[in-house]
Amino acid sequence: MVENRQSGLHCLVSGRVQGVCFRAETESQASRRGLTGWVRNLPDGRVEIQAFGPEPALDELRTWLKKGPPQAHVLKLDCEPVAYQEYSGFRVERTPAGIGSA
Repeated sequence: MVENRQSGLHCLVSGRVQGVCFRAETESQASRRGLTGWVRNLPDGRVEIQAFGPEPALDELRTWLKKGPPQAHVLKLDCEPVAYQEYSGFRVERTPAGIGSA
């Protein structure tokens, strides 16, 4: 049995999740758990997260994302596994140009 297998998680969080320190708190929560990856706001009001690391730490982050920081109100959390990618640290990213445009 392999413990602490490195995995990846892609999540989209909907609700009151922008303008409430969601990205900064996600960065803190992920870094505290030794995860790498990124978090960013999307133009449609959601927050997108890709996190990589040991499965138990990813499970903890997913549990935290269901609630978020005190000012947030999470209505929906969609997560799916993704292939592991190597990142150095966890960071807040800017929304890429063109995402969400028609």
